[in-house]
Amino acid sequence: MPKRRRRSRTGRSRSPTRLTHHRRFEELVDEALATIPMPFAAALDEVAIVIDDEPSADQRRENEIEPDETLYGLYEGVPRTEWGADWLAEPNRIVLFRLPLEADFADPDELADEVWVTVVHELAHHLGIDDERLHALGVD
Repeated sequence: MPKRRRRSRTGRSRSPTRLTHHRRFEELVDEALATIPMPFAAALDEVAIVIDDEPSADQRRENEIEPDETLYGLYEGVPRTEWGADWLAEPNRIVLFRLPLEADFADPDELADEVWVTVVHELAHHLGIDDERLHALGVD
């Protein structure tokens, strides 16, 4: 199962005093999802949006994340461009990691912007757009 990742740019440690409430983060994710235009928004019906506190040990190992690095988001699934008629359908997921995002973006406006970038970045992976193309488009 191909996995795409979005890494922290700073790898800073997370301080509990900088964290916001779970509900506000969920609202930021909802706001980001609401801004995605059609036909891209229709692709959201094909993926589960999951919010986890941090990447699991397996996710870190599988994506070769160093101890001083973290992830903001991760696409887990088969991109649309790789679907085959004879494939068994597997669930597609976009996982957003709340604690690293909140730790690296204490300013509420910057956090909202980065949540949007991360959602769009991971949705793009679902649509078959790789990191190189995302970088060229300025969504990295």
